Amino acid sequence: MNKPALIFALAALAVGGWFFSRGRVAAPEAKGSAGEELVATVEKRDIESSIDVSGEVTPAYQLEVKPEVGGKLKILHVVAGQTVKQGDLLVEIDDSDLLTEKASALTEIEGAKLSMERAKKNFERARELFEQKLVSREVFDNLTAEFELGKNGLVKTERKLQIVEDRLQKTKVLCPTDGTVLTVPVVRGQVVIGAASVNNGTTLMTIANLSMLRIELHINQVDKARLSLEKAVQIRAEALKDETLEAHIAFIAPIATTKNNVKGFQVQALIEKADPRLSPGMTVMLNIPIGHAEDAVSVPVGAVFKSAGNKRVVYVKNGDATEKREVKIGVTNIDHAQILNGVKEGEQILLVEPGKLPKRS
Repeated sequence: MNKPALIFALAALAVGGWFFSRGRVAAPEAKGSAGEELVATVEKRDIESSIDVSGEVTPAYQLEVKPEVGGKLKILHVVAGQTVKQGDLLVEIDDSDLLTEKASALTEIEGAKLSMERAKKNFERARELFEQKLVSREVFDNLTAEFELGKNGLVKTERKLQIVEDRLQKTKVLCPTDGTVLTVPVVRGQVVIGAASVNNGTTLMTIANLSMLRIELHINQVDKARLSLEKAVQIRAEALKDETLEAHIAFIAPIATTKNNVKGFQVQALIEKADPRLSPGMTVMLNIPIGHAEDAVSVPVGAVFKSAGNKRVVYVKNGDATEKREVKIGVTNIDHAQILNGVKEGEQILLVEPGKLPKRS
């Protein structure tokens, strides 16, 4: 081996030995200090407890527009996404059949008027003759009845005309409220059915006021007891980037339901001044505060263990010995738990149970 190569080999052996010696020394130090690293100090701090849950954005109020009369759609004046005002013309239904009915009703009215006028003249003549005792009671009563029937016939035909005219007015469907057209599931030329009640009839479109939005949530039954109406919540969504919106709890269901095999309660959060970047159907995250404690005696949540009888305990370090103490837990979050009694500020507690502490080498 030449001299340069020999020098390089000796240098490599020296460096390797240095790294080997460092590894041999560092391992015992880590083992020796492990016990100290698994100890925490009882401290006072403010604790905010909250839950994060996802929900779906829906309009706070929306309605289905249905026709009151059936027929073929003649004209659709709006499309989905269009903003509309109360009283705007939305849809026109073909009224040709109703116009024919109206013409027929007008003809019937003219005939009823002629019949009534004739019956009226006969009645008035019979009354004069009856007063002069020139006709019998029977004849007078018959002519009186004909006159009353004539009047009733006229009223009946006038009511029929009024019904036809009302139906003609309803062939023009007007917007019932300000809002945005969400869906239009019908097309021009389609035959639609008039709504005799809320649960039937053809839906022409859905309209909602998007200035106020609602978020539908399903809250675990464990957390339901810590919610209350009007509680403020914060909303996050991809559409908002790093911004948050404010909302409040507007509804808490009185009975539990099961969703995705999880029993919980339906909750609704209301956004009274909605951001235009939020739209119905979006999924958002809500942060709901459920507890707060100021200047609370606290420990890391990992320092609290369960014992027999589902009790909560901590292990207080006293020199080389440890003392097992039962504690009462208050407000908690993912990092810290409030300790209502059992330990004092400044005490040292273990983060692992004594039997699981690493042994010193």
